[in-house]
Order: sequence, then C-alpha cells, then structure tokens
Amino acid sequence: MIRLVAVHKRFGENVVLDGVNFDVQRGETVSLLGPSGVGKSVLLKHINGLIRPDSGEVFVDGELVPLLPRKELQHLRTKIGYVFQFHFLLPEFTVTQNVMLPMRRLGKLSDLAMTQRAGELMEKLGIAACRDKRPGQLSGGESQRAAIARALANDPAVILADEPTGNLDTQNSEIVFQTFAQLAADGERAVVAVTHDPDMAAFCSRRIRLVDGRISSMT
Repeated sequence: MIRLVAVHKRFGENVVLDGVNFDVQRGETVSLLGPSGVGKSVLLKHINGLIRPDSGEVFVDGELVPLLPRKELQHLRTKIGYVFQFHFLLPEFTVTQNVMLPMRRLGKLSDLAMTQRAGELMEKLGIAACRDKRPGQLSGGESQRAAIARALANDPAVILADEPTGNLDTQNSEIVFQTFAQLAADGERAVVAVTHDPDMAAFCSRRIRLVDGRISSMT
C-alpha cells in the first residue's frame, strides 16, 4: 500500500532523510520511532504528498506521489486519513459537524448520508454520546477519537498518525492503540504512526527506527 525507495530529503545543509526504503502492506500497523529531529514527521509528509523528495520514489496505492498533478494528488489524499498529536477540531462546530468536514469537501454524499456515516464512526469509536458536544466539552481521549473519526470519514486505505497519543494519559492512549489495531485488521488499512511511546510501538505489528535520517532497525 505504501512504498518508499531510496528517499532523500535535505533542508539547506541538513540531511533529513538519507536513502529511506520500506514497504507497508494493507492490514499492517507500523510505528516510526527515534529521537526528535530524525525525519519521522517529514517522512509522513512525503507519503501524503505535502513534501517532495529530492530524489527517490514514494508510492501510495500504486501511484507515484511526487509526480502526480495537483488534481490527481488531491484525489489520492482522499484515500489517506491524517491524525495529529493535537486534534485540531474546529471549536465552533459539534463533533458530528467536525467528522463530516472531509465528506463535505469530497462532495459525494447527501447531508443525510454524511450524518449517518459520522454517526456510525462515532459509535464504533465509543463517542456516540458526544455527537452534539463541541470540542471544548470533550476530554482529551474523546477529542482524539473524534479526530480519528474525522480522519476515517472518507474510508481511507491509509492512516497516518503523528504522535497521536502525545497528550493522552495511559488509559486513553490504550484506547487509541486498540482503535488503530482494529482499524488495520478490520478494514485492511495500512497504518503508519510516528510515536515516542513504547507502549504504542508494542501494539504495532512492525517497528521502524530512524537515526540521523536513516533506518537503523526494523522489527
């Protein structure tokens, strides 16, 4: 589902990625580990097409991401759900409205169908009771699960998560771990998560450690 081949990226004199190679299959959960500044988040942005490599190839679902024209790249991004450390829910909207936002941008479903889809996702993630609340009324765990529901709105084949448990306590972190593992197994999705959390890494089917822009180990 995801393939990186000899990916290099430099910002000025700083080499951020130095010949990175790896594959991620459907149904896999992969954690990207390593100290801050080794290129983990930059790597996610390459997969999503937000950054282009200086050299090398990035494939998602068979598409060569860096060469895609804008329209095709936008279409590819509908197959990718992005979850951040900070949930970035819009405070003026309810949870339901936040979850519906990607569906509105895609423009394929009626209001009724979008509402039903949002309800199904919130039910699956255990936050159905929060559907009419605003983000300011949610706990940290509820907010992050709402962000995951939003990322899943268009049924993506790939989920990218950047420190998704960085602001959560142990109990809510475990809920997020289990959610990602279930999503990968049930929907045959590829999940790639940047994390410093060893417990989350242990939940993943594979662990990739980066040091100085290079992969130092895979387990």
